Amino acid sequence: MSAQSPIFIKTEAFMVWLYDHTAKFPRHERFRLARHIEEAMVAFHEQLLRATQAESPKSYLKEAQIQLNKARFYLRMALELKYTSPNQFQYASEYTTEIGNLLGGWSKKA
Repeated sequence: MSAQSPIFIKTEAFMVWLYDHTAKFPRHERFRLARHIEEAMVAFHEQLLRATQAESPKSYLKEAQIQLNKARFYLRMALELKYTSPNQFQYASEYTTEIGNLLGGWSKKA
């Protein structure tokens, strides 16, 4: 798997959208909830990069799944707290589902 594969392209595009989105959170939440969302996605991306270099990528892909699930949880919190609109949440959900499906496919191959 290379850094130009679909999972990397989708993840990086989602992260660009996500950084723009979380920058619009209320100031006090940019240092709390927004930071957690961003850190989870950065950790997800890092685990993908580690998996590309590993002889046995399974543990890195498993950790990536955990980080993606954390980001999903934090995004649901943002919706509940009304920092994310239902349309924005739907967009994020569709993106994370697609990324999750790509991750699942990679995990099955590994």
